[in-house]
This record gives sequence, C-alpha cells and structure tokens, in this order.
Amino acid sequence: MGLLDGKVALVTGAGGGLGETHALLLAQEGALVVVNDLGGSRDGAGGGSGMADAVVDKIKAMGGQAVADYGNVANEADAKAMIQKAVDTFGRIDFLIANAGILRDKSFKNMTNDMWDIVIDVHLRGTYLTVNAAYHQMIEQGHGGSIVVTSSTSGLLGNFGQSNYGAAKAGIAGFARCLFQEGMKYGIRVNILAPAAWSRLTEDIFPQGQNMEALLSPDKVSPLVVWLGSDDAKEVTGRTFLATGNTVQLLSWQSQTVCQKDNTEGPWAVSEIGDAVRENFSHWPKGIQPTRRPWE
Repeated sequence: MGLLDGKVALVTGAGGGLGETHALLLAQEGALVVVNDLGGSRDGAGGGSGMADAVVDKIKAMGGQAVADYGNVANEADAKAMIQKAVDTFGRIDFLIANAGILRDKSFKNMTNDMWDIVIDVHLRGTYLTVNAAYHQMIEQGHGGSIVVTSSTSGLLGNFGQSNYGAAKAGIAGFARCLFQEGMKYGIRVNILAPAAWSRLTEDIFPQGQNMEALLSPDKVSPLVVWLGSDDAKEVTGRTFLATGNTVQLLSWQSQTVCQKDNTEGPWAVSEIGDAVRENFSHWPKGIQPTRRPWE
C-alpha cells in the first residue's frame, strides 16, 4: 500500500532532475502519473518526446501506471490539455506539481529582453496556466486536491546573475500565497517548494569536486513533495518549504522595526528618519552573500 494509492498526479518538467524523481516516487507510492516534458534543453530550446517517454518507461518497468505529455506549460492550450490528459486517461486530477523551468542566466548589465521574457513566460506564466487548469478541474470534481509550485531561494532571497529567474520565482511564491487562501474554500491545498538540488539546470552553480551531486541529489527533495500530495498533509497549505539534501526548513516571514514614533505625530523629516534608520543599522540581520559564478 502506498501513501498515494489511486491518486492522479501531473508533474511538469518531469523528463529529468527534480521532476523525474518526483514522478518516480509518486508512482512508487501508488499514484497514477502524467509525465510532462517539452524535451528541450535547459535554456528552453528545442523539444522532443524522448525525455518524457523514458520516465514513463521507468515507471511502467517498476509496475506503475503513467502516460507521457509533451506540451509547453507556457502555452494555454497545452496546459489545459495536460490536465485533460489526466482526466481522460485516469479519470481525474488530484495533485499538480508545477516544476517545469529553464535558465537564461546573465548579469543584469548583459540581460536582453528575450532572456527576460522567456524565463518569465516559462516559469511564471507556465505555473499560472497549469495551476489554473488544475484548480478549475479540482473545483469541478468537488473533492479538493493538492498543488505544489516551485519557487527558489533566488526569488525569495536573491542570487547574482538571476534577475529574470528570481523575478519569476518570487512571482510564483506571491501567486501561491494568495491562491491558498482562496483554495481553502474548495479543499485545495497550495504549497511552495524552494529546492536546492543537483540537476542539469544547476550543475554549474554548485561547488565542483565536493560530491554535491550525491549530497544534493534531487531524490532527497521528492519525499516532502510527494507527501504534500497525500491525505496525511490535508492540514498543510500556504507554506513555503526550503528543501536541501535531507534538510527541510519552513520559511516564515518576520519583520523588525527599524524606527518608530507615534502616529498622532507629524511625519518624519527626511534627515530625522535617516538618522533614526542609521542608528540601528548595526543590529540589522546580515544580508546573504551572492553566489559567485563564472560569467561568459
């Protein structure tokens, strides 16, 4: 008996990396899986059926049930068709993992509009379109469901050379933090994953020669994600999880007062508020250091 026996799940970008390990573990836990992958390179170029088909073959070889989908998450018709494939093949959709993504990293000085647009399109629009289709199908079914969207510390905390990617990932997190409040009415849970895992998207980001491929294997992230699709997680929604190796952290927002005076008083003078802010500067939390990468 698996934790997701009989549930129907769709994983986007499941032809490799995190998406593949999500899909394989879903199947091991009894889920019926739609494996979506456009089959392109990590920068979004090209396409093909081989990557999705290979994962479906692995699932079938271990006795699971799966079907491939080759659609583009950033295309509205394709996004709707992915959900419809789940319904047509397995009768319903219970769980969506919005995982598909690409990279077009460049320092902002050298960023082009095309680099910006395609990353925003695939990550933010692609997440919106697939979630939109799944959400409405779940409402129609009337039994709730689970949605996990994929953000990143690049969007939540920042990272050098990823302004396009970070903007998209921050948008995804903001989208989910609003949607979960609406989804509660229908029993639809929405959670945010910010993973750090070794894959073809990230292999040149992590330090080399330190066994990071094993230490940060994507199959160490998938157990949390798969659990979030189970009935055991029915009380968990609106949360942001940082998953790195075998460590899971819950990210919750906190504020720190920098300066304050009674609201019955007049507004701060510019020089006055500057003095008040600087007075406490040494007590501010330390900012994160940017990840250094070689740039072309």
